[in-house]
Amino acid sequence: MPQEVGAGDALAVLVQGLTAWHLLRSVARIRPGESVVVHAAAGGTGSLVVQLAREFGAGRIIATVSFDEKRALALELGADAAIDGDAGGCRERVLDANHGHSVDIVLDAIGGPVLDAALGALGHLGRLVTYGASSRQTASSIAPSRLAVDSIAVAGFWVIPLIARNGAGGAELAELLDLTARRRLRPLVGAEYDLARARDAHEDLLGRRTKGKLVLRP
Repeated sequence: MPQEVGAGDALAVLVQGLTAWHLLRSVARIRPGESVVVHAAAGGTGSLVVQLAREFGAGRIIATVSFDEKRALALELGADAAIDGDAGGCRERVLDANHGHSVDIVLDAIGGPVLDAALGALGHLGRLVTYGASSRQTASSIAPSRLAVDSIAVAGFWVIPLIARNGAGGAELAELLDLTARRRLRPLVGAEYDLARARDAHEDLLGRRTKGKLVLRP
């Protein structure tokens, strides 16, 4: 681990950073100039996706957030637009934020109706990647014929089996640590809790009161 990278930053890079890297590179296969929608953009993973999308040459980055202060944070991290992430009207807000055009990539960790709206915002050869379901709601079934019309791809990703199979090292982690050491990537380390307050950390997460990576200290 580079000396310039603190323990909290390294923790965020190890899980959320690898997730963000693979979402963009391995699964969505981002190309320069493409538009990217990042749901929950002020969270531990979402905040890194926004920054890496910019690093990887995204054309327009649209962040969805839940509160005004998170909107300002997403813009500071490199998003071109930050919109309300509520499911109602989400598709229309995404299209409006992209100047009326459909988008190339949507990365979603919320699921349920938000995922349904994400699918509707994709254009020809668009890619939707789901990597969580924090809403705890079930998305609608997707008819294969709906995907075929616009050649849309829907994929899922979870970093833990990948780490279990390949280990956490490798070129991807080295790249992320290097970007962090050079301040081109800024992992967000939010609140820190004593281990005895783990319940408080969970309740703050569920209440959507947190930003970035939470740290439990023994």
